[in-house]
Amino acid sequence: MNTISSVFENLDEQCALIPFITAGDPDLVSTRKALQILDTYGADIIELGLPYSDPLADGPIIQEASSRALKQGINLKEILQMVKTVQSSIKAPIVLFTYYNPVLNLGINNFIYAISKAGIKGLLIPDLPIEESEYIISVCKLFNIELILLLAPTSSYERINKIINKAPGCIYLVSTTGVTGQKFQLSSQLKKLTETIKTMTDKSIILGFGISDKEQIQEIKSWNIDGIVIGSAFVKRLSGTLPEIGLKQIRSFCEDAKNAIRS
Repeated sequence: MNTISSVFENLDEQCALIPFITAGDPDLVSTRKALQILDTYGADIIELGLPYSDPLADGPIIQEASSRALKQGINLKEILQMVKTVQSSIKAPIVLFTYYNPVLNLGINNFIYAISKAGIKGLLIPDLPIEESEYIISVCKLFNIELILLLAPTSSYERINKIINKAPGCIYLVSTTGVTGQKFQLSSQLKKLTETIKTMTDKSIILGFGISDKEQIQEIKSWNIDGIVIGSAFVKRLSGTLPEIGLKQIRSFCEDAKNAIRS
């Protein structure tokens, strides 16, 4: 499995394709197969969501996926065991998407050690206060986990600068102030913001929330963005039907998204 930083260093295309799926929805066997399919059919990095009971940043599609997984009793230990069995057979690094509370419940050191032992390469905590990030960054470095910090589109210049300076690696720019899965119109203001951030840092910038079709992908690609995250569109295809059909649907959508990046 590659590291996140090496993906951005060695990209053949103009930007990375980063699908998101929820672990355990519809089941862990399907999640394992989905990771392999996404890796084979175009994913450069894969975000794997840890099911959580109060996912404030997530829209209804991912909230429902988390709820279904939790009702099955899916937990972190089972998810990491599954990742451990698949990580040696895929190239795309896996980023674990989790809220802060599960990290605190297990203990920061214990949590980061556990995910590193499973082969997870990155960590994204959407509700991590930037003021509390320094210790987590230091522990992540100790265990070779790349912590990805988020940047809201409403951030002031001072806050953008603060996050850029704190970020150990790539930065996740949230495309909208809403939750995930809400389709939005790409704006000139968002484009201008990405251009401004690019002048402030040479760190990789990825963009996500609400991206769901090839037209959006092609436009965002033209902004010189380093990676595009697509979540709800993958989760909906995987969990909205029988597992075998869902896996075929994410394969097709992954190929289409990759072709949109290449075109």
